[in-house]
Amino acid sequence: MLTIHLNNVKFFAYHGLYEHEKVNGNEFEVNLVVHYFPQQICIDRIEDTVDYAQLFQLVSNRMAIATPLLETLVMEIANSVIEQFTMVAHVFVSIAKLKPPIPNYQGSVTVSYELSRK
Repeated sequence: MLTIHLNNVKFFAYHGLYEHEKVNGNEFEVNLVVHYFPQQICIDRIEDTVDYAQLFQLVSNRMAIATPLLETLVMEIANSVIEQFTMVAHVFVSIAKLKPPIPNYQGSVTVSYELSRK
């Protein structure tokens, strides 16, 4: 099994339940881990792998759509990866809101989701 990681990918977006989050936005960090079984012993063509640039574009496109809940985002990203990349056997997505609107809270909050192909 091969694994591709997109690590600590930063976005500024407008996800959140509260009106000020929808107006002011926030910083987010996405991690994506994709597992797949290569069909060849030695991969030497991009067509024989999962293109990490395409994975990034998928995540970037979805992060651009304001969404109230991070749970929705992680689940939709995972489902899209499974649907669009037929080689993928398992995907893990985590999204951290780096400055959550919680009084007196210092730190981030993260929601993660794992999905395996059936």
